Amino acid sequence: MPFVPVLHAEWLKIRTLRSLLGALLALFAATTAFSALAGATHTAEPDFDPLFTALSGAMPGQIAAISFGAMAVSAEYHNGALRLSLAAVPHRTRWFAAKVTAIAVPALLVGLATSLAALLAARAGLGSAADGLTLGEQARGVVGCGVYLTLMALFAAGLATLLRSGVATLSLLIPFILVVSFVIGDAAGGVTDFLPDKAGQIALHQTYDGTLGPWSGLAVTALWTAAALLAGAWSLRRRDA
Repeated sequence: MPFVPVLHAEWLKIRTLRSLLGALLALFAATTAFSALAGATHTAEPDFDPLFTALSGAMPGQIAAISFGAMAVSAEYHNGALRLSLAAVPHRTRWFAAKVTAIAVPALLVGLATSLAALLAARAGLGSAADGLTLGEQARGVVGCGVYLTLMALFAAGLATLLRSGVATLSLLIPFILVVSFVIGDAAGGVTDFLPDKAGQIALHQTYDGTLGPWSGLAVTALWTAAALLAGAWSLRRRDA
């Protein structure tokens, strides 16, 4: 079967599953709400970063992005759905490529819209505190945040394919992000800057120190994502449906 019909079929699955649409809605709502709250309650500290404050809602919002990617894949492992999918599309690599594309496109579109809404909502609360942000910095932050959320969704999709379970993927990724990055990360030194979440989040900052910059940080996250997707594709090809 050609790629386009396969992609259309995978898009129909995502569009008709309420849990996936709910995850995208939660991504938008949580990110925007937390960014607005951060903007309204900010304090003028010496290391205050108005861009990161405006986009800080992406920290809780990324959990919804991860859930979207994991659930989009794990739905295939319920009630023999994967066997039906592979019976219709025996070429497993083509099917997986269509699945990944069907996840990436809505995640990116919603991620970009979410980032822009979060920035605008937070700026209303920041007021003059955000006057130092240039148009270029704000555009870079919005695009970088949207790309970061998309990469995290795809990272979760790759792990879910490898582990064949959305629950296992969420049980691994969410504690990793909430505990390793925010608790262990600050104590472990510069090595943690190359973790998938920490590296990508550099794009949310106006100023940054260290080895990585906004785009190189996203490139590191993209490498982690590519590795997870390749591992998932390998598992899909090697294991029975």
